[in-house]
Amino acid sequence: MKLAMAQTVVSTDISANGAAIRATIVQAAARGARLVGFCEGALSGYSKSQIMSPAEWEDFGCVAQESELRSIAALCGELRIFAVVGGAHRLPDGRPPHNSLYILSDSGALLTRYDKRFLSNTELSGWYTPGAMPIIVEVDGFRFGCAVCIESQFPEVFSDYERMGVDGVIFSSYGLPSYFQIALRAHAALNCIWIGATTPAQKAGKGPAGVIGPDGEWIAQCAQTPEPGLVVASLDRNDPAYDIPLQKARPWRAKARQGHIYREKLVDDPRSHNRDEY
Repeated sequence: MKLAMAQTVVSTDISANGAAIRATIVQAAARGARLVGFCEGALSGYSKSQIMSPAEWEDFGCVAQESELRSIAALCGELRIFAVVGGAHRLPDGRPPHNSLYILSDSGALLTRYDKRFLSNTELSGWYTPGAMPIIVEVDGFRFGCAVCIESQFPEVFSDYERMGVDGVIFSSYGLPSYFQIALRAHAALNCIWIGATTPAQKAGKGPAGVIGPDGEWIAQCAQTPEPGLVVASLDRNDPAYDIPLQKARPWRAKARQGHIYREKLVDDPRSHNRDEY
């Protein structure tokens, strides 16, 4: 299947953000993509950038965002493509919103939503409310988890998804600095999964959107410029280039974690137990 990652300009104008997302979805569908991912806050705007204070969440335009999401979902149904769109998910009683990824199906419906679980210290100070669970979506037999921004610094997010049997993770962030890229490449290689990474166009100078293969190498990246961009990569489990990570390393590591291959080789011998002799 073909996976697309986008870098769109994110502004304070929700309708402009929605228009940019729809235009990119049209491009992705024209290039044969079955799923296209957008950055953290792609539709709503992101805290400290477009939303300048937690108080602004009260009138950031949740009605406009819902209208745009419905319009984007309808386009996905028309073009038969899935989309992962970053936005703020409103909560009642004045509580901060979730920092979310809306997953829209190729039938034009809201399939599910991922709420960022590991929030930064700043995000916890009135900006967002943490989520509580991982989510997995399936597209043409490929299973994808979702992660957001600073979750790149939590290896358990990606190793848990690997144990849940995903083929890849859609990673949405408001920026891809070098240490995020290093971590993402490591997570891809250690877990033998694809990782699609997104960023806003205005942050692409620190790292553009792209797709990482299960060997930890970039397959393709957008231009490192502040212009909107889109990259499309083909995911093939039978690609000979990924024979070692997908057909050998990943199954072997799963067996190794169970421990049987080591326990049956253990020895009960003084030479093994004694640690104060050469």
